[in-house]
Amino acid sequence: MAPSGSRNVKRGCKRVFYWIPVLFIALIVAWSYYAYVVQLCLVSIEDTWEKVVYLMVYHVVFIMFIWAYWQTIFTKPMNPLREFCLSYSDKELLEREDRGESQQEILRRIAKELPIYTRTNSGAIRFCDRCQLLKPDRCHHCSVCDKCILKMDHHCPWVNNCVGFSNYKAFMLFLAYSLLYCLFITATDLQYFIKFWMNGFPDTQAKFHILFLFFSASMFSVSLASLFIYHCWLVFKNRSTLEAVRAPVFRHGTDKNGFSLGSSKNFRQVFGDEAKYWPFPVFSSLGDGCSFPTCLVNIDPEQPSSPTSYNPAPKSSTEGRHFPFRPMRESQSRLLSSTTSWTESDIAADDKNGTHNPLMAAEKEA
Repeated sequence: MAPSGSRNVKRGCKRVFYWIPVLFIALIVAWSYYAYVVQLCLVSIEDTWEKVVYLMVYHVVFIMFIWAYWQTIFTKPMNPLREFCLSYSDKELLEREDRGESQQEILRRIAKELPIYTRTNSGAIRFCDRCQLLKPDRCHHCSVCDKCILKMDHHCPWVNNCVGFSNYKAFMLFLAYSLLYCLFITATDLQYFIKFWMNGFPDTQAKFHILFLFFSASMFSVSLASLFIYHCWLVFKNRSTLEAVRAPVFRHGTDKNGFSLGSSKNFRQVFGDEAKYWPFPVFSSLGDGCSFPTCLVNIDPEQPSSPTSYNPAPKSSTEGRHFPFRPMRESQSRLLSSTTSWTESDIAADDKNGTHNPLMAAEKEA
């Protein structure tokens, strides 16, 4: 077999293998539906009103859970805009340079035209060799997807997808509704679990399903609760999982709270300004995923004062390298441009907690 054919077979096998965790979750959910609806509600529960109430609430939670899970799986991760990719001439220029410092000079020149504020640990421009692009802030290369993902949080095997800017809200709702699903099953199944356990009901096929349903739902509840609480903490701190492990590096050093705007605005950056969309797994996050407001951006003299005000002066058609200014909804602009309100309130809160950032203090005094 030709080398290319062998690689295609391996790639196909990997794709099938990556879907195994999703198939496992789908089978567990399908069985739980049968066990709860048929064996518990229709067979074991005798009271009609209790059946109706349980089934109605169950199906609402079940639909929201499946909807959020579906959106998390099949929402395509967003990749950097073309403006972050190297042009053909820049690629040739970069390849001709052997020294790392010379290459960094080229990358720094290109980065001045883009809203990029984070660096590597050594202070260099974040560049992806595989995708041949300058990484936007909070963007990382996923080795599984083999792509750069905007605001990448992690690659989740249980959804066979990267969790990032485009589907992080759906992922949060998936955790929330799956936890609610398991808690509801545990709470409503408890009395019948006790009756079967104490031999209050005869041994039937339903006994196995009800006993195992209670054990599995309660165990999943514990793991889901810990994961959901952790990601809630990340949302209110405005960090990704990767940033929690390794804090982002700016020109003036590492700052784990560099993207934090305060708990309320951090939440709205993920879920949006319109509360009516919060419970639903539809995209309502603020921004474009390529640039984010940060408390440290104004002290960088080589970059625009803020991502939202970034709109470089037009150049000649031969140079034509522009980062397009994208008009945003009024709700988005209000979050990204109201710097004074959140900065002053957050500094006061940080002073109270003893966590005031000296860089922000210097910025305010300046």
